[in-house]
Amino acid sequence: MSAASDIHIFYSTLTNTSEKYASKLHDLLRSHPIISQRSITVQNIDYVDDLDTFFVSPARSLDSAFYLFVIPSYESESPLDYFIETLKDTYNDFRIDSRPLRRIGGYAVFGLGDMLGWDHMFCYQALLVDKYLGKLGAPRAFPVGTGNVKGEIGKEFEEWTTHLLDTLADPNGVAEIPDITMSDDEGAEEAQDEDDLIDSASVKLSKSTDANDVVDVEDMGVIIQNSKISSTKKEMVGKDSPTYASLTKQGYTIVGSHSGVKICRWTKSALRGRGSCYKFAFYGIKSHLCMETTPSLSCSNKCVFCWRHGTNPVGTTWRWQVDPPEAILKGALEGHYKKIKQMRGVPGVQAARFAEAFTVRHCALSLVGEPIFYPHINEFVGMLHERHISSFLVCNAQHPDQLARMNQVTQLYVSIDAADKESLRRVDKPLHRDFWERFNKCLDILKTKTNQRTVFRLTLVKGFNAEEVLGYARLVGQAMPCFIEVKGVTYCGNSAAPTGPGASFSKGSKDTLTMANVPFYEEVLAFVKQLNEALHDQGLEYDIAAEHAHSCCILIAQKRFKIDGDWYTHIAYDRFFELLESGVEFGPMDYIAKTPEWAQFGSEQAGFNPEDERVKHKSVVKREQKLQDKRNFRESNLPVMIEV
Repeated sequence: MSAASDIHIFYSTLTNTSEKYASKLHDLLRSHPIISQRSITVQNIDYVDDLDTFFVSPARSLDSAFYLFVIPSYESESPLDYFIETLKDTYNDFRIDSRPLRRIGGYAVFGLGDMLGWDHMFCYQALLVDKYLGKLGAPRAFPVGTGNVKGEIGKEFEEWTTHLLDTLADPNGVAEIPDITMSDDEGAEEAQDEDDLIDSASVKLSKSTDANDVVDVEDMGVIIQNSKISSTKKEMVGKDSPTYASLTKQGYTIVGSHSGVKICRWTKSALRGRGSCYKFAFYGIKSHLCMETTPSLSCSNKCVFCWRHGTNPVGTTWRWQVDPPEAILKGALEGHYKKIKQMRGVPGVQAARFAEAFTVRHCALSLVGEPIFYPHINEFVGMLHERHISSFLVCNAQHPDQLARMNQVTQLYVSIDAADKESLRRVDKPLHRDFWERFNKCLDILKTKTNQRTVFRLTLVKGFNAEEVLGYARLVGQAMPCFIEVKGVTYCGNSAAPTGPGASFSKGSKDTLTMANVPFYEEVLAFVKQLNEALHDQGLEYDIAAEHAHSCCILIAQKRFKIDGDWYTHIAYDRFFELLESGVEFGPMDYIAKTPEWAQFGSEQAGFNPEDERVKHKSVVKREQKLQDKRNFRESNLPVMIEV
């Protein structure tokens, strides 16, 4: 092993099992007298900042480095599928180096799977990773190993690591296990089989293969050729999948095979008379009448601030079975009402609001994933409108074709998470390689949708995207949205931090969040004032309209929504449906309503409805008291001026 042969351990996980074994591998390498002299890092491959830097165009610093993988296998969609798709796309892309990994020192893969009822899929994703790494020129340091999580995985893992460590410690270096060579015809046939293999997520292992056997890469062609590939598209989130278990544990109701619904804390708060979210202050949406749902749990980004911590599926194309929109709406309403019923015995729930909550009036299509990705999104929104349920649709500016085809919604959002290409790559971790071009195309499309109420949604993350005021102002001028929402990020835990043992266990990405990345309201306000000033400097007619301090959120609006000194950012929902059903052309100014005084910027209530009771958390009360004590101390120690 050369002096520069750093070791990178990669894993992917939904249930933490792969993470546990990656941590074990890390500890074994660290305890080895020879190997421990090298730099050893562990990374969750789902949170690698840029896969290209490791697998498409590796930096020179990775020459002679070793890549070790601990790979699970899931029957349903998981973030790991995107990594495999990246390897496959790189191999098939004639525009780039066909063997970009030839300079690394070597690689080895250990797969985890369940033989019980999964014999046709046992460790199939590990086998695919092993195969494509070899095709990309990486020297295979050791054959792929497999472990049965319902069997003797401890013994299987120990046997594989024992031989792997001997190989890595060999002073003569790694002897590459060669890849098989194929004729053009064989290669074309195998490539077609592999396309089917990834699409169907199904590999048929040969009948003679035992659970403890290691399937060598030379056998992969035979395995695939003997496979019986199902032509039926797979479910995005199957009921028996770890993704399903993870999302339901987080409070989701999974609807069909790719949709979800969940009630947020503001719905619960509104039911108890303790306030609604910022959408009530800005637009008049009462949280207890709002359903938060998505017809697509899959997303094309892996944002650093995602609430789901990477447990939802990812992808750049729709490759799953498609549920009908009427079934999704029916299931979403049923799931939402079931969650509401569970609030019946919660102390403080108001009977009148509890009864009202069983008639949904608003639908926030922003829960998780990418709603506009759903092939029948227009039909779904139309069904909402038929029931007089308003539609607030949020997209991530990565699907311009779908955005261009989008019909009338009550309010159309685009998430603007950064003002330049590199910051967007770092914050959103987009899967599309042409993400910046897609982003700008979406902004250009948004500008043409003059019949829609359009909104920029800015989520401020300190240290990531909270300093690019002029850049944001330029983007506003490019798309000219009706409104700009600026909100401080909500901390939901360290999404990429490992939970396994090992003090030196890497967090997998330098771009993970802590509470230090969460701005205070005063910081958000300062940013908004700077942005508003930058818009004025560009001659753009915007001003600060409303605020919701306890959501750390502020609204900037086009000045046309300010009439006779008052803001009209609220929506006349009955008027919206009247116009929609009339068939006449209409625009954002045709269904406005006055923003109440308590919601307008600078009011004493700072966006909190005075009809509700504000309950402050003990930590908030304690912080406010400390600030007041500091102010009192300063005032009591001011020098006394004596007039002579």
